[in-house]
Amino acid sequence: MRNPKNVLNNLVKHSNVSGYKFERLYRILFNEQMFYTAYQRIYAKQGNMTAGTDGKTVDEMSIQRIENLISKLRDESYKPNPAKRVYIPKKNGKKRPLGIPSFEDKLVQEVVHMILEAIYEGSFENTSHGFRPRRSCQTALTQIQDTFLGTKWFIEGDIKGFFDNIDHNVLIGILEERIADERFIRLIRKFLNAGYIENWKYRHTYSGTPQGGIISPILANIYLDKFDKYMEEYAQSFNKGASRRLDKDYRRIKDRKNKLEKKLKSETDTKVRKDLIDKIKGYYRQMQQMPCVMEMDEEYRRLKYVRYADDFLIGVVGSHEECGQIKANITQFMKDKLKLELSAEKTLITQAQEKAKFLGYEITVRNSKATKRDKNGVLKRMFNRKVVLLLPREVVKNKLIDYKAMRVIQTNGKEDWKPKARSYMMNCKPEDIVAQFNKEIRGFYNYYSIANNVSTLCKRFGYIMEYSMYKSIAKKQSSSVRKIKKKYSKNKDFVISYTDAKGQCKCRVFYNEGFKRKDAQCDAKCDIMPNTNFLPASSLVERLKAEQCEVCGAHGKTVMHHVRALKDLTGKNEWERIMLKMHRKTLAVCPECNAKIHGNV
Repeated sequence: MRNPKNVLNNLVKHSNVSGYKFERLYRILFNEQMFYTAYQRIYAKQGNMTAGTDGKTVDEMSIQRIENLISKLRDESYKPNPAKRVYIPKKNGKKRPLGIPSFEDKLVQEVVHMILEAIYEGSFENTSHGFRPRRSCQTALTQIQDTFLGTKWFIEGDIKGFFDNIDHNVLIGILEERIADERFIRLIRKFLNAGYIENWKYRHTYSGTPQGGIISPILANIYLDKFDKYMEEYAQSFNKGASRRLDKDYRRIKDRKNKLEKKLKSETDTKVRKDLIDKIKGYYRQMQQMPCVMEMDEEYRRLKYVRYADDFLIGVVGSHEECGQIKANITQFMKDKLKLELSAEKTLITQAQEKAKFLGYEITVRNSKATKRDKNGVLKRMFNRKVVLLLPREVVKNKLIDYKAMRVIQTNGKEDWKPKARSYMMNCKPEDIVAQFNKEIRGFYNYYSIANNVSTLCKRFGYIMEYSMYKSIAKKQSSSVRKIKKKYSKNKDFVISYTDAKGQCKCRVFYNEGFKRKDAQCDAKCDIMPNTNFLPASSLVERLKAEQCEVCGAHGKTVMHHVRALKDLTGKNEWERIMLKMHRKTLAVCPECNAKIHGNV
């Protein structure tokens, strides 16, 4: 049986070879090692303990289940179960549909995902950042900040219901351009057509990718890679000129300054030299107060583009009329080639000095005459035409309100933010209250840590959260903020000591790491090769193959018992105590012990 790493690396070798067609992919699905790796990669996700429409979860996983699955794939009798449709709330109050596949379908999808990633990752454009190895919202935003310099206009892209409107025939056609394996294509078609169960009623899926499915993100990227490549070609034809030409007034002043500097080199009279130096400085001050290049140079054009999932942003150095034409062209391309629709109302053309919205940030281009000395000590306008990433004040406000950590008071027409106790936390332990606040503060700060104004607004966010935490604990203990701070203060930190489930004394310290602006965690031009360095199939599969019960020690066939979270275990039963001692959410057990765990004996 070939090692999964070797199998995928062989695919990677041809990933960026134009015109290469991949054959005999379906047989990779007969490799048990691929499924062992897939199981190892996805088993720990809590959603796997939610049953699909077949009533099964990751619990009671066994070698036999994988063998049965491969057997069905061999004779093509495998048929994905329809997903269980549930709805999760969105920020705007609406609900987003989510499909829950059965666990065995997730296993197959994970193997297919690994294969597709190995095939396509090397050919994706550098402008795509969603659902890709070592890429994130922050790498997309960093690329905008690094490459959109001097942008005059932004075009904010919004695709109407992208994941629901992917055309199956278009997607299959795109896949067939690189994949010459009918069985593999048929399998993907099966996933697309699997449908879903809602209110106990089966509904067919005529378009879109399975929401909540493991293969959906990679299929979406394969679909929109056509748009990425179109934008790359569009930019090449749109771009014009090596650089902006100098502004006429700036060039005239610069020429005068250069003449005086040349004259200064040969002048020996001290008084004349002083007059020349004063005039040169005057010209230099004038130059610093005027644009050095033509803002609208007819011989210079630039177009930049970045996409994250179905959101994209275009930066244009050109006229408003040209932006309108670009918008019309991409709208037509989406309609003709991808059968998608751009929202006319939400696909906006925004002047760069105003604020475009992208991935929760506000993006603008700074128009500044401020100067700073470079490494050679020369004063330069280092900040002019630079892209600025901003954390919107409204985002901070709405997040605090969502957390119920703040109330807003109107005073003389101005908003006053006041921290308040979170009443729904009254049943939580003090250390758990601190842990929850820490989690929320870190999550919010980590996402907005590359914003230029993060220090200012996150400090305010942190202050409100801090005093909301004080008030919550004070309310729980029928005390006051002053007394709570005094009770738990230790070396300028807020520290709560407690005893955990194992009887060990521990401390919970409230967030004290500050809100300094950070660089993105990885470079926007990072390595785009897929991750083939998987964990060895060890752990779970080796424990199953050992065929020894980890509860009673009996030898024979075993299944893997899974729990959603260790904190749910009380330690009343022997198997629970073993899991807590091992600090694992899994336990290989024999049929007899498995029956006892599930109360079937």
